[in-house]
Amino acid sequence: MARISRRSFLSHSAAASALTAFPFIRASGQGSANEKVNLACCGIGNQGAGDIDQLTKSGLCNIVALCDTEMGSGRTRKKMEQFPDAPRFTDFRKMFDKMDKQIDAVLVATPDHSHFVIAMEAMRRGKGVYVEKPLAHSFHQIDLLMAAAEKYKVATQMGNQGHSEGNYFQFKAFAEAGVMKGVTKFVGHMNSGRRWHKWGGDVEKIKAAIAAPAKTEVDWDAWFTHVAGREPTEQYLNGDWRCFFEFGNGALGDWGAHILDTGHEFLQWGLPASVEPIKMEGWNPMTFPMQCTLLFKVPARGEGLPACDVYWYEGQKNFPELPPGFDGSVVVTDAPASGGTSDFGKELPPGKEIYGDGFVFKGGSHGSTLAAIGANAADVKAKLPQPPKSPSSHYKNFLLGVKGEEECRSRFAVSGPLCQFMALGVIATQVNAKVEFDLKTRRITNHAVADKMLAIGEPPRKGWEDYFKV
Repeated sequence: MARISRRSFLSHSAAASALTAFPFIRASGQGSANEKVNLACCGIGNQGAGDIDQLTKSGLCNIVALCDTEMGSGRTRKKMEQFPDAPRFTDFRKMFDKMDKQIDAVLVATPDHSHFVIAMEAMRRGKGVYVEKPLAHSFHQIDLLMAAAEKYKVATQMGNQGHSEGNYFQFKAFAEAGVMKGVTKFVGHMNSGRRWHKWGGDVEKIKAAIAAPAKTEVDWDAWFTHVAGREPTEQYLNGDWRCFFEFGNGALGDWGAHILDTGHEFLQWGLPASVEPIKMEGWNPMTFPMQCTLLFKVPARGEGLPACDVYWYEGQKNFPELPPGFDGSVVVTDAPASGGTSDFGKELPPGKEIYGDGFVFKGGSHGSTLAAIGANAADVKAKLPQPPKSPSSHYKNFLLGVKGEEECRSRFAVSGPLCQFMALGVIATQVNAKVEFDLKTRRITNHAVADKMLAIGEPPRKGWEDYFKV
């Protein structure tokens, strides 16, 4: 398959000589800053359908292509009917080969394991990319995506919507005012039922489930992308791929991007020195466990940023000890349903607690803002700065980024390290052992199997090797 670098792409564009005059150049030729972005959508059911609704709601894009390995199924039919004139594809490679010049940017809302190859292909062709969380399935793949974003100079955004809402601007204002100095403990939790709980961690039940042949018509060659040696099964469809270590990043990769996000950026966590499973119930080598508690050890990062223990709790009834004065959860009203249900667990909805020098905050997920709690809550609140309002939604921010009018807030340089932080947690979960990470060599030093998992998904099957080069 032909590869087109950004430099080659621009040299063949009629707009190449006008880059300084026009911040936005349409893929098919010269455009203007007032024109809409021509958007191709990879993954148009479930989460992808919601993303398309929000992107089109902005008024800044045209949907010019639809791509889904289940094109025509009940999950994709609504978007096919909504955009009847958009060409349809089941393989993103064929879409790019046929429509390269008509595409300015790409939505990637496919299973975790396939984010990487689609985003790499798009960026190599000079397209902006909006990629659902987590960015990729492995630590190494995220490295390659960040390198490609830097090389091709395209607009990039990860789909953690709260990064453009109240929590982002509030946390940013608190950090810049010095309020967040001295944080030594950060607790994140997501305790509702997940798809893999139906098997109870029983390997025989899991094997029996994936042994059942697929009934839904799917372009399986395109679905598996670079992953080799797997047989089609209905159990990989409709979001169930997230259950399996080989295709998904579990609840941490899914919800950690919404809950740990602002802590990672504004407390400057970078990467942890170690990740240790504190609790692991229902562990098995195929799917994520029934209950899981992880401890990420973040070393001191400089003045006002002491060593910080970051805890992650997931699984039903696996709740952290809550601080005095907690007095009810922060309810998240804008978060999507989990596992096909709107029941987030009435006892403790998804959220976080932050412990610092003289303060404790509680918060929810996505864009929900923090609230000071405890005996001195009123005094803490009186000293907090007033955060600004968001200038644009997460989706509008991306499209304006493609047009050169805003910088994408969750660009790969920001969201990539967050996803690598979580990827190390997924590895510790999969091997069910503490992993020690050397921040200089960027290798796991105490567990050979875990170290190899930094590059999970490699080597790719024949024909997909070139994606793993920048």
